[in-house]
Amino acid sequence: MHQLPHDHPGIADHRSPGRFLWWLARQQWRTLTMGMLFGIIWMCTQAAMPAVIGLAIDRGVAARDRDALLQLAALMLAIGLVQSISGIMRHRFAVTNWLIAAYRTVQLVGRHAVHLGGTLPRKVSTGEVVAIGTSDLSHLGQVMDVSARFAGAVVSFVVVAVILLQTSVTLGLVVLLGVPLLMLLIGPVLAPLQRRSTQQRELMGSLSNTASDIVSGLRVLRGIGGEQVFHARYVRQSQETRRAGVGVARVQSVLDALQVFLPGVFVVIVVWIGARYAVEGRISPGELVAFYGYSAFLMIPLRTATEYANKLIRGRVSARRVARVLSLTPDHTDPADPATPPPPGSDLHDARSGLHVRAGTLVAVVSEHPDESAALADRLGMCAADVDRDVTLGGVALPDLSRAHVRERIVVSDTASVFFSGRLGDRLDVTGTGGDRVARALDTASAADILDALPDGLDTTVAERGRSFSGGQRQRLVLARALTSDPEVLVLVEPTSAVDAHTEARIAARLHAQRAGRTTVVTSSSPLMLDAVDEVAFLRDGVIVATGTHAELLETCPDYRAVVTRETEPVTAPVAEELPA
Repeated sequence: MHQLPHDHPGIADHRSPGRFLWWLARQQWRTLTMGMLFGIIWMCTQAAMPAVIGLAIDRGVAARDRDALLQLAALMLAIGLVQSISGIMRHRFAVTNWLIAAYRTVQLVGRHAVHLGGTLPRKVSTGEVVAIGTSDLSHLGQVMDVSARFAGAVVSFVVVAVILLQTSVTLGLVVLLGVPLLMLLIGPVLAPLQRRSTQQRELMGSLSNTASDIVSGLRVLRGIGGEQVFHARYVRQSQETRRAGVGVARVQSVLDALQVFLPGVFVVIVVWIGARYAVEGRISPGELVAFYGYSAFLMIPLRTATEYANKLIRGRVSARRVARVLSLTPDHTDPADPATPPPPGSDLHDARSGLHVRAGTLVAVVSEHPDESAALADRLGMCAADVDRDVTLGGVALPDLSRAHVRERIVVSDTASVFFSGRLGDRLDVTGTGGDRVARALDTASAADILDALPDGLDTTVAERGRSFSGGQRQRLVLARALTSDPEVLVLVEPTSAVDAHTEARIAARLHAQRAGRTTVVTSSSPLMLDAVDEVAFLRDGVIVATGTHAELLETCPDYRAVVTRETEPVTAPVAEELPA
């Protein structure tokens, strides 16, 4: 299956969920067509059965014609077999259509999330994406599921109306006019249902986002005693979502009741008219039985039509949400004519801050405000939202290169990096070409003890987001993963902030040898790390104001010394003035 193009109307215009549903249907038109075909056969055989039963009563039972009765009984058996086979096939294709639509939606959102990269969490909440995978795909699949039965309902309704018109014009007109009237009576319920469903969907997305934030930050909340505050917030949001769900259920219950009540009234009317005609002798007993069979059968297409309208509304709400995510564009797109990549071993330069990193060196960036140095790191790897042409590699601006080329040569590993669930060895060696690099990277990151403590070593299954590891363990494993990739330029954001001093000293001493001949940028204010790098750049207010070795800057730059050693101005007690005698 090909990825949905980003300029497709179903994606570019998130206000048009119908166009997205139409695109989704076109992608599986073969299975939809087969489902509709078997749905039509299944419904039409049910519609034909009352007519055959009526003929059997009139020509076989009433006329006492055994041959005619046997022939019509055989015809009923054949119709029943066709109905059974077509029903089985219709159901198989209905399930197939549901699964294709649901998993195609998952694939589209998953691929688009990869395409967006770091842009996704900046433009849409985690709960919104989670809700797509939990509820929206089900609603989209249900639209494709019910389409087969809806097509059969429409065709069988026309077949029954034609049969009734041939038998009785009055009954035929009752069917032709009564069914649209019933749909009009249900129509006023559909608009409130769509409005309340949309509101409930938004609240569910917000609630999922809150739950995700609480789970991911549970340790921090416990540390600061904020569990009760967030618990109360979650309770309020969950109750608001519950009330919205009850509102949807109220409208849904009215719709479900109308699906039973209105067709029931319609059946009573048709049977009453048919019974009067039978008493008056205008129709035969067999035709009266057939009319009752038609009336009972018509409940199926009527309920299918209302079910289709109901699921289409929910599907449109979900399609709007999915199309909104798919309409997002990454902060940076590939240029129409990418520039010629610079040769390996090129210098990295940021004109905005004045940072210049010579190829093959290990440079540390120090800032009093870690957010400033982290923003610079994101900019160096073209991971920030405000990247411009200030950052160059070998004199070539990063936006002039393809994103894939930049990602291959420059890797940024920040403090928020986590692990996907799966085999640990595969999570560390994401390129699949690590080989001995994994063992060496684990040694450099001082993470060999973590591996030794695991019963299955690299074959251990990592829990979601690596939650089975402590903060320090996860940070060291993230560092090992970044080192295993062995890019030309590696940017590490506070790689040792969660480890103890002894472990940090080992990592700092081994990192230089591990990255020999490669360009490495580290943001840190730890003296242990700064003493092991080739050059230190002091960042203040977004600009590099001093460069040199750690020892040189300690001697020549008081502001740097204050940041690194956590010095504060000495507080001198005021001298009391001598009071006059």
